[in-house]
Amino acid sequence: MSKTAKFKIIVAIVCISFIQGLQYSVSPILGQISEHYPNVDISLVQMLITAPALLSILVSILSGFLVVKISVKKLLLIGAVIAGVTGFLPLLADNFWLLFVSRTVYGIGLGIATTMNVAVVAEFFEGNERAQVMGIQAASVGAGVAVVSTLGGMLGRHLFTNSYFINVIGFIAFILIAVCLPDTGTVKETESEKIRLNRKVFMIDLFGVLEFIFLMSFTTNIAMHISGSLAGNTTVSGNLTGIFSGAQIVIGLLLGMIAKRAGRMTLPLAMFSFVAGAAILVAFPSSFPMLAVGAVLCGFSQGMFVPTALTELSNSVPQVATAMASASFTCAMNLGQLISPYALNTASGVLLGETTTGNVYIISVIGMAVSAVLAVIWKLSSARKAES
Repeated sequence: MSKTAKFKIIVAIVCISFIQGLQYSVSPILGQISEHYPNVDISLVQMLITAPALLSILVSILSGFLVVKISVKKLLLIGAVIAGVTGFLPLLADNFWLLFVSRTVYGIGLGIATTMNVAVVAEFFEGNERAQVMGIQAASVGAGVAVVSTLGGMLGRHLFTNSYFINVIGFIAFILIAVCLPDTGTVKETESEKIRLNRKVFMIDLFGVLEFIFLMSFTTNIAMHISGSLAGNTTVSGNLTGIFSGAQIVIGLLLGMIAKRAGRMTLPLAMFSFVAGAAILVAFPSSFPMLAVGAVLCGFSQGMFVPTALTELSNSVPQVATAMASASFTCAMNLGQLISPYALNTASGVLLGETTTGNVYIISVIGMAVSAVLAVIWKLSSARKAES
């Protein structure tokens, strides 16, 4: 494959990642939305970020099977259109439930993008090049979230509905995917290569659920967590989300070097990074420099965890099952995102006596630390079994 062809495919991968980034388009304006709809439960407002996960789970599973009937490119074009259209629908009426339903339906595009992004990398790249491009893919997801959240915060500073215009990214992605991504047709099953998953896939999925239950506390709470002179400033919350995403870009580009040093412990390392970052958020809610440090460490967590997990998944199954392995992990991530607000808010109220953003972050620190230790134990156990 020529360098030009590879470059065009990477451009398409970046576009797909930006569709994924639209999930966080409302993150910097959650505080304004909550004030605008005072009768709506705060958990429902937070679910504007996580609600897309509901349909995304179902679509991800279907996508794993649909690749034998519909080409990856066609699926991605459908997803891009859905992302663009649902992003503008809330402008039709000032109604929370229209916004909520639109965000939920966007999950169709999110599920397609998340699942097929990995399939594109696995189809066109192999070996070390696959790991490198997977890092680029993760970095571009971070870039997408950074652009979406930063510009969304700026657009929505005076009127939160202006931030909806950031969803034009869906239509731009449609054009670039149509131009840059080759259509290789549907995936073919053979006797030796069937769509089957294994134990390693399911273990990574389990830790994916845990990672995202606690990781999502950053984006769903940061706009309401900042206090003092920073409170209520959508530009500040947008910048923090942008820093969180920018950290993913940096760590994604450095992932190859980090993975060589950390080896099989890269996944637990990613989880411990969030533990440190969230602890800083708890301790310094009114200091922008310290909040920025916490955002960086939380971003490092996602930037390391997701591409590492996806690389391990794609290497543990035949190519025909890559989309399904990616779909299973997408389901795991989205399940974690979906239950995160209610799980953490409930745990905060029950265990710490009050549901506050600080208490939610405390629960997240403890939960992620325990999960990271379990991941270390699993990795060490797997290593011993491989050696015996």
